[in-house]
Amino acid sequence: MFRLDSDLRVYLHREPIDFRAGINSLTALVEQSMQLDPFARAVFAFHNRKRNRVKLLLYERSGFWLMLKRLEADHFAWPSRKQSVIELTTEQLHWLLDGIDIDAVRRHPARQYHHTS
Repeated sequence: MFRLDSDLRVYLHREPIDFRAGINSLTALVEQSMQLDPFARAVFAFHNRKRNRVKLLLYERSGFWLMLKRLEADHFAWPSRKQSVIELTTEQLHWLLDGIDIDAVRRHPARQYHHTS
């Protein structure tokens, strides 16, 4: 299994796309629909209508990567947030690709403790 660098930004396209789209169509979608730079140090994720396929687009030094994951008998739990572009951490993207509903995951709150003297 591959692992993405933890310092990458991750952007999900909320609406399903036509999965015949290749690198050129997806970079145009990133620029026009998502209003983002496809050459940024980021991963852009897209899904089909059935949510059984995900495409990841990212640029690395000299060219674009286009990765596809297809599920045989299930579907991805795509976040149901209102904004058109959803930002995640790389850890959350790996969870999503592993089948975890990231909207249902709740972390413990960050606590700030002070020393007493």
